[in-house]
Amino acid sequence: MVSIKDVAKHAGVAISTVSKVLNDYPNVSEETKKKVNEAVAELNFVPNSVAAALSSKQSGRVALLINLSNVSQAIDEINMQYIVGAIGQATELNLDVITIFYSMIKHKNIDEVIRYLQSQSITGLVIFGMSKEDKVLHRLIETQIFRVVVVDAPIVNTETSSVWIDQEKAQFDVAKKTVLENKGRSILYLAGKKNGYVTDGRLKGIRRLAEEMKLTLLIRNGEFSELQARNLTFRYAKNKDIVVCASDLMAIGAMKALTEMDIFRPVCGFDGITLMGYAGKQMNTVRQDFKRIASVAVIELKRLLNGGEGQQIVLDYKLVRMKYLDIIY
Repeated sequence: MVSIKDVAKHAGVAISTVSKVLNDYPNVSEETKKKVNEAVAELNFVPNSVAAALSSKQSGRVALLINLSNVSQAIDEINMQYIVGAIGQATELNLDVITIFYSMIKHKNIDEVIRYLQSQSITGLVIFGMSKEDKVLHRLIETQIFRVVVVDAPIVNTETSSVWIDQEKAQFDVAKKTVLENKGRSILYLAGKKNGYVTDGRLKGIRRLAEEMKLTLLIRNGEFSELQARNLTFRYAKNKDIVVCASDLMAIGAMKALTEMDIFRPVCGFDGITLMGYAGKQMNTVRQDFKRIASVAVIELKRLLNGGEGQQIVLDYKLVRMKYLDIIY
């Protein structure tokens, strides 16, 4: 079993530093966080808080299914907040919780996944980062063998609930705020990953805004990649008034490209990650409370395990203008 010592050695840092990162301590550099979190992902390390829950005598066992593929600083920050929020709430609800990563089951067929989960005495799952292409997970949900809460996917049946924000409205709101503040008439929109539920919702939002405000809209797929956003900005932003990005990481890439091009274009992002505050420029974004989202998902899973029926839960969000002082206080 991988230990915290293994993670520290792999990341080239002290064991105490790994502990600080896993427990979300302040005053840890972004570079160090990245090293530690990449080591966690590469070694499939299960934090001690999860291991402690496993060894306890708590009633009920649930799994957090998290996608750590293509880990970046931004996605990693979001996943860690999900884990912290979910484990904290599971502890309060006396639920035994384990973490399972997509990489552990991605090569299994549906029967193998079911047997694996049953061998771990799993009765319920919270699934983070599910896409339309995750066919085995879709089939798993359709079997209704397990109680399931899906975060950021609008999937509901008798045994399955969905928890997310209104992606369409949030994208509409943050883009409209940016357009009105800057009196722009044309938008370069950098969308997320294809076949993603989140991407679909945000695309609907930006298209509705363009239609209602009669804006010129150019859509390109940024794949939630800072590099891809940077390259697309170099190619298309010069002839557009505003750059709207479906993630903060892409917004950072776009802003850096604009700086190198020595031109000004307003940029807005989505998610409200800490890294946004270090971009050097103030940008509008949608702030999601990922810890709260995960906490609500676990509460909902407990309700399902107690006999409740599946439902869709839509949480709130905030429009904010991220700046450096916001993240150091």
